[in-house]
Amino acid sequence: MSQSPQAAPVITIDGPSGSGKGTISRAVARALGWHFLDSGALYRAVGVAAVRGGADLADEQALARLALDADIRFEDRIDSEPHVWLGDEDISADIRTEEAGQAASKVAAQPAVRAALLAKQRAFQVAPGLVADGRDMGTIVFPEAELKVFLTASAEERARRRHKQLSEKGITAILPALLREIEERDLRDRTRSVAPLVPAHDARTIDSTTQSIDAVVAIVLAWAAPLKR
Repeated sequence: MSQSPQAAPVITIDGPSGSGKGTISRAVARALGWHFLDSGALYRAVGVAAVRGGADLADEQALARLALDADIRFEDRIDSEPHVWLGDEDISADIRTEEAGQAASKVAAQPAVRAALLAKQRAFQVAPGLVADGRDMGTIVFPEAELKVFLTASAEERARRRHKQLSEKGITAILPALLREIEERDLRDRTRSVAPLVPAHDARTIDSTTQSIDAVVAIVLAWAAPLKR
């Protein structure tokens, strides 16, 4: 039940893996009292469904059918990562693994899959407003968004953040391997034929490499101040 941008303003926060866009987006949504869309979680859920079903991650049409048919449900939780279900199974933890991230990147590179998920993402645009994070929120999904932010950070810093995050969860990870995976994913995301990872022409860029979460959130909220009604 999507509403017009005038009825439901949208802030998009795009950027590469590990740039902090999910954390920043949730904090901004919470401060504004708006809804939050984690588009990456949607693609990760499709990736998990594909791997579990033994699907060929290069079979575009099979993946598109899976994206349309998979029973993926979200619980919108601003204070934490979305609670995600695949059928009757809670896959909230499964979609945050490195395997799911790699599968999601491959799935997201398929044009038919992105088309299949477009309407599902746009359905999140409801009053009082939406903060959407992803890789093509400002360029493809919500091109008329009132505020578009492109959040970035060095690959080394993003690998360090991911290593810290995994360590805190008790998951063993090797920093050089994480850096290599991030660089490979960046290249795949930037060079894919559909919805490549690039800033929207009217996006405002923030490099979060040396900035705290609170500092970045403050910048975005200052930019968003005219949108509050």
